[in-house]
Amino acid sequence: MTETNGQVLEFELGEETYCVSIDYVTEIVDVGDLTKVPNSPAHVEGVMDLRGRTTSIVNPKTVFNIDDAGQEAERIIVYDPEITENAGAAGWLVDEVKQVVQVDYSDVDQSPAEDKEAIKGVIKQGEGDFVIWVDPQRVHS
Repeated sequence: MTETNGQVLEFELGEETYCVSIDYVTEIVDVGDLTKVPNSPAHVEGVMDLRGRTTSIVNPKTVFNIDDAGQEAERIIVYDPEITENAGAAGWLVDEVKQVVQVDYSDVDQSPAEDKEAIKGVIKQGEGDFVIWVDPQRVHS
């Protein structure tokens, strides 16, 4: 899967704003009942039935080591199954979905993070506001 445009979906995790390429997103749903799966990795919150398909629900706060400060996730961003190694359906728990915005690639700076695989870059917006651009395909590979 390749990116076809500079549109990203912005969402909140804790105190920060993150984004992913809209090309990866298939839908956004409310958090429903999750079934815990014994012995699953710490970042997998469970699974849910989404239109007849078992969908693994991941907590990106665990993946990116973000303090959740007790904030409850309200939405799930569901990704195209092609982003995962086994072509299984996956979604991320997020605190809030904000908006879809157009990104000028010249506004994307390289990430200072050690995890250069999953962090595509940092987008500066306005006065000191930053959005962290993540690559869900790298997280799920």
